[in-house]
Amino acid sequence: MFGLFKKKSELEVLQSKYDALMKEWHRLSKINRSESDKKYAEAQAIMDKIESLQ
Repeated sequence: MFGLFKKKSELEVLQSKYDALMKEWHRLSKINRSESDKKYAEAQAIMDKIESLQ
């Protein structure tokens, strides 16, 4: 209840974006390989940012 209005840290925001991109990458890997590769590249860029913050 008290964490209801707590703002997410930058690391948590990046992690959720990374998770969403990886889910989209996995879905596209079965449908469209070139779009899948683009999503994977975006996810890797976010992972680099996450690693630099840690």
